[in-house]
Amino acid sequence: MPNLTRRALGALILTLPATAFAHHDVTAGDIAIGHPWTRAAGANSNGAGFMTLKNNGAAGDRLISAASPAARVVELHTHIREGDVMRMRPVADIPIPPGQTVHLRPGGLHIMLIGLTEPLRQGTTVPLTLRFERAGEVQVTLGVESAGARGHAH
Repeated sequence: MPNLTRRALGALILTLPATAFAHHDVTAGDIAIGHPWTRAAGANSNGAGFMTLKNNGAAGDRLISAASPAARVVELHTHIREGDVMRMRPVADIPIPPGQTVHLRPGGLHIMLIGLTEPLRQGTTVPLTLRFERAGEVQVTLGVESAGARGHAH
């Protein structure tokens, strides 16, 4: 490759937003983790991680915890209806049955990032470690979408 072309390619890569590289699928054992993302949020507030977890194996697995240097506390959460009010509640784990896909999304199961240590700015990324009962530990990168995003931008 001519030197000029390599430089042009390098300059192009450096100008792409960080989220261009953040939304790739990652695999941990039999679990395929797809489109990990979060929303922009201010420091000292809370955020949430979203993604799909597909179990390609013959045995069930469970997401048992998560951790990130971007938050003081990370919990697994769900939304439940109490009368006319939707409330978030922590859950001990998130089961991933064999052959099934579990969607972590706004208004449902998600990973709660409590006490953000710095702002989550659109176009940046956030490291997140997922711990599965069978598949073990895996690092993913959440791409930060706009504050009001309802889904992963493709």
